[in-house]
Amino acid sequence: MRVDVIMPQMGESIAEGTITRWFKKPGESVDRDEPLFEISTDKVDAEIPSPAAGTLVEIRNKEGETVPVNEVVAILETEAGAVAEEPPEKSEAQEPVAATPPATPAAPAAAPSAPTGPREVRAFVSPVVRRIAQEHGIDPERVPGTGAGGRVTKKDILQFMEQGGAAAQAPAATPMAPAAAPAAAPGQPDAPSFAAGAAIERVPMTAMRQKIAEHMVASRRTSAHVHSVFEVDMTRVVGLRTRYKEIYAQRHGAKLTFTPFFVKATCDGLRAWPIVNSSVEDGQIVYKRDLNIGVAVALDWGLIVPVIRNADELSMGGLNKRVSDLAERARTKKLNPDEVQDGTFTITNPGVFGGLYGLPIINQPQVAILGIGGIEKRPVVINDAIAIRAMMYMSMSYDHRVVDGAVADQFLARVKKFLESFDEALM
Repeated sequence: MRVDVIMPQMGESIAEGTITRWFKKPGESVDRDEPLFEISTDKVDAEIPSPAAGTLVEIRNKEGETVPVNEVVAILETEAGAVAEEPPEKSEAQEPVAATPPATPAAPAAAPSAPTGPREVRAFVSPVVRRIAQEHGIDPERVPGTGAGGRVTKKDILQFMEQGGAAAQAPAATPMAPAAAPAAAPGQPDAPSFAAGAAIERVPMTAMRQKIAEHMVASRRTSAHVHSVFEVDMTRVVGLRTRYKEIYAQRHGAKLTFTPFFVKATCDGLRAWPIVNSSVEDGQIVYKRDLNIGVAVALDWGLIVPVIRNADELSMGGLNKRVSDLAERARTKKLNPDEVQDGTFTITNPGVFGGLYGLPIINQPQVAILGIGGIEKRPVVINDAIAIRAMMYMSMSYDHRVVDGAVADQFLARVKKFLESFDEALM
């Protein structure tokens, strides 16, 4: 039977999507839920899975074409009796990736032995399972699968690791891929390939880059940007992170980063100074009750700002898991459109790349954005004595139409005090 592949609607306000890449060519087979093509919208980039298993027989829209939602972009030919309408199981690619397997498995078990006879080759391994397997030197074909059609799920491979399977079967001839850092720097943009004798090369902006450009120019036109910079002693936070990093990895499945500390401190400041958590609409100041904190994530192909909704209601463990999950899915193009909308305040961290501090552009329609600089040890004067402390510059760009310099500085002073005297009871 033939199955139509349509352009999905990635949010209520999204009417079209641009096809940026086809993963399959006509005549090639595809598994159900295997990434079939990639789209870019004005909200988010996403990989679109195949609605059924079969053969791709026709592609109706080429890469670079913008297509209205619900329009057929391709045709699949499935085997007789295949059911395309069956709801798919929850994809493990939607779950946050645990940095280490849980420390307390439900019940100890012997490491599974490698099969000796011929084994069935599974046609599709999800990106999450593939990455975990590469990081730990595991052949996913040797992991017993409990998913549809014997597919290996994330739970399967983590259980396999808990039971010692990784050590038991790690192939000596295959080098283990290095573990990816949670805040890995994006790759350098591709170098231009100049034609013979050409002095320039013109490359069209991607859909995401065009939207970033439009958004940034509009923000500069809209808001009266002013900037304040504070210096923060991060010694206490650095000590707490060092002490709890491995504990969080075992307890919550993700190593503790600095971002949850910044989010906690920011929420405290926003509660004290609600004008910073507002927007301007038709000559009115609109105060926001919810604290929806956007955290900028640098990608190989641009920048995206996933939103932590009601961030003030989350514990440090909850914040850390949420940040890790959103960042991972941003890099693997698994975010949903509603996860990059309705932010009320944004945090960006140029310091992760070694920057002293930055003066970011406000993320409209918000009225302020916090910039986090690099943390480095340097000598400072404390009580007339020189001490070595972990210091950081923290900046804020704010809209002077509604946020005065005095308010911005008092807000930053509040955030600074929260970080310098961070309450360990919050851990």
